[in-house]
Amino acid sequence: MHPSRAFRWDDPAALLAFVGSTGFARIFLTTPEGPRVAHAPVIVVGDALRFHLAHANALTPHLDGRIALLLAEGPNAYLSANWYADVRGAVPSWNYVAVEAEGPVRRLDHTALVDLLDRAAAVLEPRVGEDWTRAKMEPARFEAMTRAITAFELTPTVWRGTAKLSQNKPADEAARLIAGMERSGATAMAAAMRAARA
Repeated sequence: MHPSRAFRWDDPAALLAFVGSTGFARIFLTTPEGPRVAHAPVIVVGDALRFHLAHANALTPHLDGRIALLLAEGPNAYLSANWYADVRGAVPSWNYVAVEAEGPVRRLDHTALVDLLDRAAAVLEPRVGEDWTRAKMEPARFEAMTRAITAFELTPTVWRGTAKLSQNKPADEAARLIAGMERSGATAMAAAMRAARA
């Protein structure tokens, strides 16, 4: 995470909400075979983060009882030095929003796995304007598919958040950077930069 205090994001409730709104994360762990990362949808349940992985995933046999690192990311975009008023005193950079949650992981049982899948559908389907539930599946097919995956829960003990949105720049400079972002198509980052100044 960026070392500058200007970009530090320290509110655990907001960081948890961000992970929930993002809905997707990378989970990192060092295994006996070396460092590995898994990519998974993530659902917030209370103060914990739940996700599932295929049995064949390289992390699945190693996560239970270990400390893992989960990374959720928001918008990110390149900043051209040409967008600053004084190009001679500027360097290119990158703005981004990212949250790390570190903590112990535990394997969940089959009942919790089914609950996780139901929660995921209830949270994620409306985001795309749909209404899928497992009731639309053949029960035997659903059971077969759940036998191929494992659910986990990570309870964050350490949060690290960075929202590098040019907060350290004066308003006129930030306006130039936002305009550059919009011209380059980085509209999500431009919106995040505006929101940080609202």
